[in-house]
Parts: sequence; C-alpha cells; structure tokens
Amino acid sequence: MNTGIRMLTRSRSRAPRITAEGCGEELTPREAPAAEGRKNHLTQKTRKLRVAYEASNSEKDEDAEPLKMPMWEPQNWQQQLANIRIMRSKKDAPVDQLGAEHCYDASAPPKQVQRYQVLLSLMLSSQTKDQVTAGAMQRLRAQGLTVENILQMDDDMLGRLIYPVGFWRNKVKFIKQTTAILQQRYEGDIPASVAELVALPGVGPKMAHLAMAVAWGTVSGIAVDTHVHRIANRLRWTKKVTKTPEATRTALEEWLPRGLWSEINGLLVGFGQQICLPVHPQCQACLNRALCPAAQNL
Repeated sequence: MNTGIRMLTRSRSRAPRITAEGCGEELTPREAPAAEGRKNHLTQKTRKLRVAYEASNSEKDEDAEPLKMPMWEPQNWQQQLANIRIMRSKKDAPVDQLGAEHCYDASAPPKQVQRYQVLLSLMLSSQTKDQVTAGAMQRLRAQGLTVENILQMDDDMLGRLIYPVGFWRNKVKFIKQTTAILQQRYEGDIPASVAELVALPGVGPKMAHLAMAVAWGTVSGIAVDTHVHRIANRLRWTKKVTKTPEATRTALEEWLPRGLWSEINGLLVGFGQQICLPVHPQCQACLNRALCPAAQNL
C-alpha cells in the first residue's frame, strides 16, 4: 500500500498595504500611523507658511494694502539735493533769467500767443546756449511773434532772425512746419499733451515736458537735457548708467518723488551751468565733493 505523503503548506497571510499620499511607497498597518503623523506634521508646516505670506479668505482684510518691494533710491540723494539748493540759492545762472519761462511775452493776448511763444523758445533752445536763444526770441518778438506772422514770413527772413542758434537751418524748416500744423489742427494754439507735442516737427520729450509746465501749468514729467543727464549720472541718481536723456528721465521718475519733478530741471541746469560743468567741473567749490561718486575721478 502506498503511503501518500500529504504536504501541508502554510500560506503567509498578506497584510493589506496602505499607500502614503505623495510618497510612492506601500506601508504596513504598523508603519501607517507614523507616516500619517509625518504627513500631519508636514501639513501643519505648510499651513503655517501659507498664513505667513497669504491670508486665507476668512482672514483677509479688505482694507489691508499688499506688501510692496522696497524701492531703490540713491545713497545720500537728499543731502546732495539740499546742498545743490544751497549752491543755487542766488538764482543767478543763465537759465534763471533767460530760460523758456522768461522768453515769451507774458502780456501778449490772447493766452494762445503766449503758449506759442513758449513752444518756439523751446524749439530754438535745443543745442543752444540760453543767451543765444533769448536774443533770437527778442528779434522774433520785435517782428510780432504770432502764428500768422511766422507763416507769412519767408524762410530767409526767419533764418536771419534766429541765427546763430544751433542747427538754425533745420529749425527754420521745423518752425514753419509746426506752425502750419498748429494753425490747421489746433486753431493756432499748442497741444495740451506730451504725446501730441512730441508729434510736432522739431519737438522732443524735454521740450514737451517743459511746454506742459510753462505753457499749461501741468507737471507731466521731468524735463531732462544734457545738464540733467550729466549730473544725474555723476551723482549716481540712476540705478545704472544711462546713455540718453530720455533713459535718464525714465530712471529718475522711477524713484524721485513727484513733488520734486517740476523743480529738478531748473535746479540742475543752473548747477550744471555754474559748477558741475561738462569739462573741468568746479569740484573744489561743490558742497557735494565728499558725497559725489564721480568727484574723485574728475
């Protein structure tokens, strides 16, 4: 009789596996509580971080202002500005007597004639010393500086009256073109926006912002000419070196308080005419010699 041997096998009972969220591993029931504890601990940390930076809907204050990044500003700029005001306190630079706000006839009626004269003085001032611009404006006013008179004047006469301003031949052409546009589109007045002003022949951003300030009494931006451009870079009033006056204007307007925009042009232009000269600046006479980053290199 054959004796059969029956092999009894004992299968291992497989415990159910529990998957921990976000881990990609399977855990036994014994490991699960520990994983759950770690998960809760991580969730608590995450919630704390979220509360630190972004309040939940129930915690948000509608009146609360969003956090703002610190604004860049130059070192010592307030002291530098105060020193420049002291050095300019006499108001005896050429720009103080011969700038655009002094070249038009304040008694000329109507107001649009005054505004037209302001614009023309600015067009003449490009690449020209204030004394030369003022002389040209006196000769033009003696002939009757109005839109109608300029349009009737021949180019040779206009050229003789404005000579020797810089690029006077181009300016004769620009003055005639711009004056015709003013008569056709603006009834002899000048535009009341920077965008329309810079669209006129021979009118750049600096002229437009000064025209808005002097002719319309509106501060639309900082007027930056070669003096303001040079001094702003010497004082490091721009976050990085700028290569054009328009780039300098943008850089200054990013940090300079708007309440100072109307003052800064005349202040720095006169400072550049008397002390911070383009060549051989008078650093020994400057109150900012110890604060100016460029002083030791000039």
